[in-house]
Amino acid sequence: MDSASMEPEKKYRKYDFSSPKKFTKDRIKMLNGIYENYTRVINTRLNALLHTNCEITVESIEEQRYYEFSNALTEGDVLGLVQASVKGKAEEEPVMIYLSNQMSLSMMDRMMGGEGAVDESLMEYTYTDLELRLYENMVKDMVAVMSGSWENYISIGFDYLKTEVNPTLTQLIGLDEIVVIVDMRMQFPNCSGRFSICLSGSMLTNVFTEISRENPIRRAASEDKSEEIFDSLRDSTLEIVAELGNTQLSLSDIYHLSVGDVIDLGRPKESPVYLGIGGYHWFTGRIGTHKKNMAVKIDEVCYQAEQRSE
Repeated sequence: MDSASMEPEKKYRKYDFSSPKKFTKDRIKMLNGIYENYTRVINTRLNALLHTNCEITVESIEEQRYYEFSNALTEGDVLGLVQASVKGKAEEEPVMIYLSNQMSLSMMDRMMGGEGAVDESLMEYTYTDLELRLYENMVKDMVAVMSGSWENYISIGFDYLKTEVNPTLTQLIGLDEIVVIVDMRMQFPNCSGRFSICLSGSMLTNVFTEISRENPIRRAASEDKSEEIFDSLRDSTLEIVAELGNTQLSLSDIYHLSVGDVIDLGRPKESPVYLGIGGYHWFTGRIGTHKKNMAVKIDEVCYQAEQRSE
């Protein structure tokens, strides 16, 4: 049998030529960076507002038709409508913010002093007038800091317009219009839910056009600022901790320790040493000597956040 026929068949992603993509991968990557920064900002604000630990992560950023977004909504859902202004000029189509019912009800419960426990089986829910007011105040606070995430690229203002109840009955954007959906995941100690931002294609086209027009100026300004920042950081000092290993001992064992006792770290002596900066593992290395002094030779850089937190 021919060896070529034994090779697994390559899989290719299907491309719809009747509906070509409007935004390049570089543009989507830019949006990912913008909203990664945004999640860090609102994460801090929500921790302070709700007095609990909250983790928000960007799960996906996808270009879709608006009907794909609207078809996923139900009668009990609520949308926050936001007016975007690019360089002082208001956009016709709104930015839409969606919080799953479980997530928004849990957050409102925490705002009122509760534990944030919500029935996970709850699918459809009709908000009371008081809950709608709390929802509006909560989303306004999240919208207020959105402009800061864009300021490195362009000046965009975001102003809360209104709360849209039962958005399935209202056509906010043409069903076949291009939109970009930023899907985020919000995780609280006792619940989790979806947080999405729907950006209209026409708004993003205007934004990217302005960014491209100002690109040479922005690049020069960013280079100047980066050099200034680097100059101020050159003489900074950081404490680096080499960690051989860790173990747990009872207070009684610690009390009876004496010179010459051996503590088993549960790792072979050839195991790599972790070099920690700011409480995170940034490098792995090997113990040795340099000019008769104890030293650690760096073997690997822990690039990924998952590696650093291990």
